Amino acid sequence: MTSTSNPGYKVTDRNLALELVRVTEAAAMSASQWTGRGKKNEADGAAVEAMRLAFDTVAIDGTVVIGEGEMDEAPMLYIGEKVGAGGPAMDIAVDPLEGTNLCAKNMPNALTVLALAEAGNFLHAPDIYMEKIVVGPDLPEGVVDLDASISANLRELARAKRKDISDLTLCALERERHEELIAKTREAGARVMLLSDGDVAAAIAACLPNGRVDIYAGSGGAPEGVLAAAAVRCVHGQMQGRLLFEDAEQVRRAQEMDPGKDPSRKLGLYDMARGDVLFSATGVTTGPLLRGIRRDGNRAITHSIVMRSKSGTVRFVEGHHDFSTKTWGAI
Repeated sequence: MTSTSNPGYKVTDRNLALELVRVTEAAAMSASQWTGRGKKNEADGAAVEAMRLAFDTVAIDGTVVIGEGEMDEAPMLYIGEKVGAGGPAMDIAVDPLEGTNLCAKNMPNALTVLALAEAGNFLHAPDIYMEKIVVGPDLPEGVVDLDASISANLRELARAKRKDISDLTLCALERERHEELIAKTREAGARVMLLSDGDVAAAIAACLPNGRVDIYAGSGGAPEGVLAAAAVRCVHGQMQGRLLFEDAEQVRRAQEMDPGKDPSRKLGLYDMARGDVLFSATGVTTGPLLRGIRRDGNRAITHSIVMRSKSGTVRFVEGHHDFSTKTWGAI
C-alpha cells in the first residue's frame, strides 16, 4: 500500500497483514469453545472480546466503522470505537463471528472476519439490508449489473466465461425474499447453491479460481456487504450493491453516516471499499472456503485467508497454537 497521509504504511503493510491474521485467529479460537453448544450469543461474545483484546497489540490508530452496532448497543467493537496500539489512521470493518447460528449448531462456514483500509475509505453503512451482486476477476467490466434481470446477468456471464448457462452456479442465502431470484435462476437453466448464513464467505467463493460458485446475488446485511467488498477488492472481482430501507429513520441514519450522497444510489465496488485494503478471515467451522478450528488438548490448529488489494495476493495460513506456552489472552 502507498499513502501520502500515512507515509510509514508502505513499510508496515506486510507486517500488518500478519497481525490481522492473529486478530481473526484469536476471535475464532475463542468462539470455537462454544461450537455446537446452541448458544450463539455466548459464541459471539467470546469472539468479540478476544478480537477487541487482540487489537490492542496491532500498530494502528484504528476506528471501527463497521462493527457490532452503535455505542449504546454494543460494549465492544461498536461503531466509532478506537482500537490499536497507535500508528497510521485506519478504518476497521469487523464481523467477529459471521454465522453465529452456524457456530451454535456446528454447521459449516462460520468465520471471524475483519478488513482494514486507510481512514475514510470504507462506506459507513448502517445495520440494514443491502442488495448485492458479485462475480470474479478476469471478466469484462460491467458483465453483470444490479439493475438487470438475473436471466440477463446469467446470459452475459455465460458468454464472458464461454460456458453454457447450465454450467453456471448462483449462490444465495436461503430466504423467503429470494424465492423469485431462485426460481428465475433455475428457469434460466443455471444451478443454485443455497446458504443458511454467511454471505461474506459466499462473495469470496464467487471470486476464487476453480471455485464452485460463479455468481453471488441477493440481499443480506449492509455491514457484511462492506466486508465482502473489501475481500472482492483484494481478488480483483466485481461487485455492486444498494442499501435497502424499511423506513425514514433508516434513510436518515444512512445520510448521517455518508453525508452528501444519495443513500439509495447503486454502489460500485470502490464506493464501498476504496484505496488499498487488507482482509483476513479465520474459519470457526469447516466450510468450502476455510477449515474450522481443530483442537487437541492444549493445542489448536487454525486455518485463515489473508489478502491484499495492492498485490492481489491470496494466502492461506495454517496456525499451530500451543496453550501450554501462551494464554487465550495472549493469542
